[in-house]
Amino acid sequence: MKSNESAENYLEAILILSQRLPVVRSIDVAAELGFKKPSVSVAMKNLREKGHIEVSDAGYITLTDTGKEIADMIYERHNFLSKWLMSLGVDEKVALEDACRIEHVISKESFAAIKENVGSL
Repeated sequence: MKSNESAENYLEAILILSQRLPVVRSIDVAAELGFKKPSVSVAMKNLREKGHIEVSDAGYITLTDTGKEIADMIYERHNFLSKWLMSLGVDEKVALEDACRIEHVISKESFAAIKENVGSL
């Protein structure tokens, strides 16, 4: 499962929005990420072409199984890493920003080792 950081951020945003909203639309993603609608439309087209999302005729966005798998992985990493950094005394804002960068580059092996050694937070 290979993807890029931008795609992962979009998928994670769709996952988060789907937990808060009854339906997710491009405008919701744009607002969540602070991007302009045309940029989000291009990204949604790319994600749809890669099979990570489906868009209904009404414009409702849902994650496919592969999209959800990527989003879940990134979301888990983000939550775990940010909580871990805060538990080490890192300021919340810094921890959230750092976790957002780390979540995309850390290997599965390294993340699993950190989780195992840190335990549940």
